[in-house]
This record gives sequence, structure tokens and C-alpha cells, in this order.
Amino acid sequence: MSNNPLTFNQTVRGIAEFIEVAIHTILYVRQIYPAEIFVRRKKYDTPVFQSRHPALNEYISGAVKAITDELILGNVDKVVVVIKDKGDVALERFIFSVETMIQVENFNKDTSQISVENAMTPLSLGQYFRSFLVKLCMVEAQLGQMYLGEDVSFAIVIELKDDKPPTGSNPKEPPPWVPAEGQHTTSGAGDDAELHVIRAVNTGIINLSLVVQESEEKLHREREK
Repeated sequence: MSNNPLTFNQTVRGIAEFIEVAIHTILYVRQIYPAEIFVRRKKYDTPVFQSRHPALNEYISGAVKAITDELILGNVDKVVVVIKDKGDVALERFIFSVETMIQVENFNKDTSQISVENAMTPLSLGQYFRSFLVKLCMVEAQLGQMYLGEDVSFAIVIELKDDKPPTGSNPKEPPPWVPAEGQHTTSGAGDDAELHVIRAVNTGIINLSLVVQESEEKLHREREK
């Protein structure tokens, strides 16, 4: 693995790949689907679980491709994996917050930026992602178990900066996104929702943090049990 500083495009691809791995991990850890549809793999030198369900994998990879397109343009504010019940009520939101630290011209996005003195190497970034996943796999201790069985599902939500519309990589096709349910987004969270910080990383080019938010509705239901 190269010890050269990450380029802008390498950073985007690295973050997008990590988000894809993290989505599979979230679905496994939060028991959104039966454990038997997942297979054990290794990524970032740590065990992970990957779905082997073709339709689910196609949905996740399609969403990550669209997220990558927006990351390259610097449009992404947050990516949210929302866990919801059969009534479409948000129970948990896994929130990936993105902050682009530098503006890079298109022709420089595949070259190492001399001006980015603190840009990470691919090896360092992989080590950070390993620590993200280790903490993510232990999140059940903070959140408790999900017991909803088939009554729980998920969606991937992208929140763009300045309410920009999705661009889509192919101008001839509509963007692969539909407007999100308001209460699935971070702005739809109630005042009593609880945040748990998972991890943050500053690559020198793009900063990434991951938190999980328990919704007001979920906490209310648990108090009533």
C-alpha cells in the first residue's frame, strides 16, 4: 500500500468504500436482516459481515455510487442510514457527516496536493476505518438489541449542502434519488433524541465523523416497556 499522501479522488473513493462496508455492518449489527444472509469477510484488517443478498447489495452499491458522484463534487453534507419500523417511523439514524476541507480543481483531483501538508496516507486511513468498524460492532452495548423482526427496515438518505438537488452522473438519466421522508432526515429529529459518537477522522482533505442517534420515538417506546 502506498505511503504517498492521498489524492482528492483517492480520499473520496476510500470514504465511499468505507461507507459501503459500514452500511453492511450496520444492517448486521442491528439485526435488520437474518444473520444467515451475511457472510464473514475481512476488511481494513478486521472481521466484517457482508450481505450476500443480490437485490440488497444492488441497492446499497447503487446508493454508494450516487454518494461518490456527489462527494467528488463536494456537495455532500451527511449520509444517513435510517432504521425504521413498519410504519416508516425512524428509530435510529446512523449519520456520516462529511466536511470537505479544500477545494481542488478537476485536473488536480488525481494528483497529490503539495498544499495539503496533513493529507493522510492510504495505510493511515485504513487504520482509522478499522477503529470505526470495531466501535460500530460494539454499538449494541449502547443501543440495546432490536427485537422488531420483520417489522424493521432501513433506507439510505443523502443530505446535500445548501439543499442542492442531486446531480446524477449521467445527464440523460434522472438522479437515482427520491425526496426523503422529513422525519428520516437529521432535521426531523426530536429535541429529546440521543446522540452517541462512534468515531471521527480528519484526512486533511475530507473530514468524516459517524454518530448514531436514537430517535425520540424509540426512547419513548422503551420507557413505556
